[in-house]
Amino acid sequence: MTEGPVAQTAEGPVRGIRRDDGSTAFLGIPYAAAPTGKRRFQPPQPVTPWTDPLDATAYGPTPQRREEDNAIIPEPSVPGAGILNLNVFTPGLAERTGGAPVLVWIHGGGYSAGSAASPWYDGGAFARDGIVLVSISYRLGFDGFGIIPGVPDNRGVRDWIAALEWVQRNIASFGGDPGRVTIAGQSAGGGAVLTLFGMPGAQHLFRAGISISGALGDLPRSLAAERSELLAELAGCEPTLEGFRSVKERQLTRRQYRASLLGKTGLAATTATLVDGLPWGPVIDDQLILRPTAESFAAGVGAHKPLMLGATDDEFTMVFDRAPWFLRFVPVSVALRVLEKAGALRRGWRRANRARRGAGSAMGRFVSDRIFRSLVVRLAEARRDAGTWVYRFAWRSPVNGWSHHCLDVPFWFDCLGSDGVAEVAGQHPPQSLADEMHAAAVAFVRDNDPGWPAWRTEPGMTRVFGDQPALSRSAYDDALPLV
Repeated sequence: MTEGPVAQTAEGPVRGIRRDDGSTAFLGIPYAAAPTGKRRFQPPQPVTPWTDPLDATAYGPTPQRREEDNAIIPEPSVPGAGILNLNVFTPGLAERTGGAPVLVWIHGGGYSAGSAASPWYDGGAFARDGIVLVSISYRLGFDGFGIIPGVPDNRGVRDWIAALEWVQRNIASFGGDPGRVTIAGQSAGGGAVLTLFGMPGAQHLFRAGISISGALGDLPRSLAAERSELLAELAGCEPTLEGFRSVKERQLTRRQYRASLLGKTGLAATTATLVDGLPWGPVIDDQLILRPTAESFAAGVGAHKPLMLGATDDEFTMVFDRAPWFLRFVPVSVALRVLEKAGALRRGWRRANRARRGAGSAMGRFVSDRIFRSLVVRLAEARRDAGTWVYRFAWRSPVNGWSHHCLDVPFWFDCLGSDGVAEVAGQHPPQSLADEMHAAAVAFVRDNDPGWPAWRTEPGMTRVFGDQPALSRSAYDDALPLV
């Protein structure tokens, strides 16, 4: 790599690095001031402008302070205070490329973990194909989504908005077109895309979206407040701004998951996400987020914007591979009672999934359908005549036999040779599948059409990405009982 050119932003010049693949990267650019001191727990604040070129050749600090033990995607943690930063990967600056389409990537991690510094999120392949990619950091867990009296809610959501506003101000200097911005993300990042689509106040910041295995927050404010109060009790402070500021960040992050369980233990704690939603995430606050996202979609919010969304076949089935040995002898009908109390729902889903004979396999697919796959259908239907394209990722990993959560990300990014891919996709994942999926993403970002019929044209029509990519009208029929 050689030293790259300088781009001028509204806040000051930044110096990136020109890479061997022909792209130019600008890493760790601050889009808001470090949320420390009096700025801690406040909405994102403007940065202090600078005059000398800022070194943008290494990833900036991450809100995630340590890697998750069971993380599938390698997402490094970088120490430091200036966590509200972003990365730009471009085929060239404005004088060379003109107004290229822009893809803004929001990482996943359940709104409590994850990092924009992952090698899987490198924008080299998108830059190769004429797209400017921006990956952003945002506050996580309680810092981003907890309730503090007198402080605005949804600070993590406000971080997304601040980063998108930075893109509007500055992306032309990096060769991008601020009028052709597509937002995209996976898991919590996919949920962020859906949340932004449902927010009337965010519509001017993007023109299209891609939600990959989107996991919605949509938490009731009362529930988030209850969890926040318990966190204060566990941390030994008052549930006030002064109280939370008196506690070190690490003390809060170490206790925030326990606080989200509200005293549940054992099996109840294991199934808490199904019953109560994600531990932390976007809150229905009647200011930024006015109602559940599906209701916003049904009301027509974001209907004029193209959306591509989908899920993997078995998002979290691999979790049940580590279940106790005796689970294999438990009848499926009995095992499902752990996850769903409503008998009619269980029976309806069971009739649509007779092929799932083992309890672990059935429970894994039920969780996948409840959180992810049924949501795809629900939102596609809620958007009615809006431009919506649905996909399904059905390729199974040779490592564990499942088409699981996160497995599809290196295919979308066309980065099968990146660190950590072989551990989940085997030594020889099919490049032809990456070619198909990445091309669909590029076409959608460039032309707002991934190359197959939209849902409104042929309801149920889904592009299935598997061993043999195909079109199907029944790809999500087995999840319909939960819609």
